[in-house]
Amino acid sequence: MASTPCPTGGGERQIERPARLIDPAQLARTFDAHAGALILFARQWLGSGAAAEDVVQDVFATLLAQRRAPDNMKAWLFKAVRNAAVSQTRSASRRSRREIKLAMDRPDWFEIRPEDLIDALSAQEAMASLPPEQREVIVMRIWGQMTLAEIADVTGLPTSTLFSRYRAGLSEIKRIMESSCHSTKKT
Repeated sequence: MASTPCPTGGGERQIERPARLIDPAQLARTFDAHAGALILFARQWLGSGAAAEDVVQDVFATLLAQRRAPDNMKAWLFKAVRNAAVSQTRSASRRSRREIKLAMDRPDWFEIRPEDLIDALSAQEAMASLPPEQREVIVMRIWGQMTLAEIADVTGLPTSTLFSRYRAGLSEIKRIMESSCHSTKKT
């Protein structure tokens, strides 16, 4: 307990303050001593260096919030990093399975009509094969009927970049669709 002068001048009184059991300077030394090994340890499950670094940083933030220091700091850190990395891997796996299921259940982008001049399935496959940044611009431009300036407001990118992505995406769709037509004619 720490004592402080009584504001009324009546001497000192005892005020109970929670002791800071984990000293920030000690925590910094612990981080310097173990962070590299902990990141390497986390990469076993996460692969990515950035994700491993995030897990280690979160574990140290959790440690700082603890009411008291663990008896065996190093063992606690490795256990906490392992648990967090495994948990994050499981979450990513569940998220991936959920996204794949949603993608499989999503409605088609194109309605198949016999009178259409293009094959809807080929067009859908062509759109799906585009990089996400090209597909995003094409969908906003064609289906959203947005101008490049409006798309720039949404994405925060310059219109010249968006135009390049739009043009490249359309060129790729054209190439895929034309190759689909040529392979269909040959059979």
